[in-house]
Amino acid sequence: MWIWLVLLYGLLKGGREIVKKKSLEKNTVLEVLILYTLLSFVFILPTVPKAGGVEWKIMIFIALKSLVIFTAWILSFKAIKQMPVSLYGIIDLSRVVFATVLGVLVIGETMTPAGIVGLILVCVGLVLCNTKKSSEKEKVQAKIIIYTLISCLFNAISGVMDKILTRSITSTQLQFWYTLFLVIYYLLYILITREKIRFVSAVKNYWIWILAIMFVIGDKALFIANQMPESRVTVMTLIKQSCCIVTILAGKLVFKEKNIAFKLFCAFIIISGIVISTIF
Repeated sequence: MWIWLVLLYGLLKGGREIVKKKSLEKNTVLEVLILYTLLSFVFILPTVPKAGGVEWKIMIFIALKSLVIFTAWILSFKAIKQMPVSLYGIIDLSRVVFATVLGVLVIGETMTPAGIVGLILVCVGLVLCNTKKSSEKEKVQAKIIIYTLISCLFNAISGVMDKILTRSITSTQLQFWYTLFLVIYYLLYILITREKIRFVSAVKNYWIWILAIMFVIGDKALFIANQMPESRVTVMTLIKQSCCIVTILAGKLVFKEKNIAFKLFCAFIIISGIVISTIF
């Protein structure tokens, strides 16, 4: 069951990338991030009665997880605005490696031979998929690359924290407090930076509403999967890469991108890696 839940998360994550791109046609990055996080919290407000009973030590840990994700999102958006998407995609691959290493070192998971083969196939598929020939060589500042690497590391850390937290609290408790802390961090960010947010314009952007719904459902599925004792971070990290299937298909159907046949071949390699790591 946990495999299907993580697969659902991965597919929704891929869908979120498409919806995010559509939502950014009308609003800024910060406006989209703030409103869809706020809407997500509103959607899960009915779970308040089930969110209580969390010890203060666990609450601090949840607040830290939210801070990690908040920082990762800010850095990733800053990076992707200033570097070629193809380069960002390759560097973003490092989160798979980070998550695998952390899963082994922190949680004590073991990598089976099939898991290692699956990891290699997923990495190869992602590298090929994100490699793009271009006649123009763009120089990227070292700090931007560092931003991307930190973002990938923080996302991997968050994944490990999910597994640790769900040993002590329910998926409902984690989702409620994690989202609440994210909202608080964004509001503090606005107050400190004094950036102008067009809330009226953002509310009218229906893509942001869709983004929030996908975010709530995807995270719920992921947290439930983490709560299952048999789930493993190292395998979940690979299954999450199923998001590329959605982005590739949407690239052809929605954005009319080229070289889809080659990208589908890359997706086949990635899927093969996921299947090998989960079945064998």
